[in-house]
Amino acid sequence: MGSRDAVEPVQKVKEKKEEHDEVEMNKKRHLNVVFIGHVDAGKSTTGGQILFLSGQVDDRTIQKYEKEAKDKSRESWYMAFIMDTNEEERAKGKTIEVGRAHFETETTRFTILDAPGHKSYVPNMISGASQADIGVLVISARKGEFETGYERGGQTREHVQLAKTLGVSKLLVVVNKMDDLTVNWSKERYDEIESKMVPFLKTSGYNVKKDVQFIPISGLLGTNMKTRLSKETCSWWDGPCLFEALDSIEVPLRDPKGPFRLPIIDKFKDMGTTVMGKVESGSVHEGDSLIIMPNKAQVKVIAIFIDEDRVKYAGPGENLRVRLSGIDDEDILAGFVLSSVANPIPAVTEFYAQLQILELLENAIFTPGYKAVLHIHSVVEECEIVDLLEEIDMKTKKPKKKKPLFVKNGAVIKCRIQVTNLICMEKFSDFPQLGRFTLRTEGKTIAVGKVIDAPSKKSKRSSTN
Repeated sequence: MGSRDAVEPVQKVKEKKEEHDEVEMNKKRHLNVVFIGHVDAGKSTTGGQILFLSGQVDDRTIQKYEKEAKDKSRESWYMAFIMDTNEEERAKGKTIEVGRAHFETETTRFTILDAPGHKSYVPNMISGASQADIGVLVISARKGEFETGYERGGQTREHVQLAKTLGVSKLLVVVNKMDDLTVNWSKERYDEIESKMVPFLKTSGYNVKKDVQFIPISGLLGTNMKTRLSKETCSWWDGPCLFEALDSIEVPLRDPKGPFRLPIIDKFKDMGTTVMGKVESGSVHEGDSLIIMPNKAQVKVIAIFIDEDRVKYAGPGENLRVRLSGIDDEDILAGFVLSSVANPIPAVTEFYAQLQILELLENAIFTPGYKAVLHIHSVVEECEIVDLLEEIDMKTKKPKKKKPLFVKNGAVIKCRIQVTNLICMEKFSDFPQLGRFTLRTEGKTIAVGKVIDAPSKKSKRSSTN
């Protein structure tokens, strides 16, 4: 950092800074972490503690938050104040927007996406998880709290299922509040939680041996987070601490040479039109000509930002702000995708999908004509199930019934889904992160699915061949 000396001419510093950014970028991998779990499990507190321990927040800021929390007679919440930024959240002690913060460990730069846990806020959880590479599922070990989060209606179950569908392939299950008086670092309690979670994680599609790791911590005190647990505190734990576990997670690599894909999650005016999102495939350079789908607007990249730093180039997995020319911010909606001109992302109004029905609303049956809200990458769109093609037997993976009239909870089916507006998507087999989705009704996730094919694409192909 010493190179940024005030004596040097500004231009030189700027060049060095850009060089420095690119070197930095290539040195450490970048991962998005989403914190998920029930409303009071301690996600924001744990996130706040991570920022404090990794030096992102200084003591004075902590003292300010501590005082603020005291004034609101919420003393144990002061760490959460780092992650919860708006007044409504602080007043309620709940995280509503997906908070963002950054920290680094030995080998990795992390962006924390702090996903809300309250039932009515699950759509925000979806936008957080759809950008995440790994999930930290925070569970409260406090007597009664784990049970509330885990039972039907609790958020733990729904969040795990959503995380899996949205492509969070690796999960750290953090058993928090181990310092609580009802727990006192009890091995029995920790084992009980693990034994209840494992079967459930398996049914949600996680390979527990390979993709899931359990860790006991105290988010409020910061125990077993940056440094390993001392034997005095807890004699039975000899596994890693949270930072070590995060560091050692291996995630599938995205293709930097693939077609460029950046689903837009937000846009705003800032010396031109700026869009935000995560690069799911390919790379982008300053000066590139790209296309925004589905409205086929040709745009030019004027500037690229990672966090606050301007960079000349960015690869897959990065969260970017991209300044564009050639389009007005009013002509962009969340869910549009910035993509390469030579190989733009397909846009469709109907598609074939494989769906797993999780839990329908009371007395509802799943038939053709069923309407729901579709969430796929950053798209939120109303849809209708037009056709049930076949029900699949999950044990044999073979069809067990053609054209069923209706299906119940737990069924796996192939079906045709229609939406009113053109939306961007890929086949799951080509781009998992742009081909998996959830269906929600009245604020509840009723099904998770993957895109098998787009019929409109097929018919086009046959007409051009």
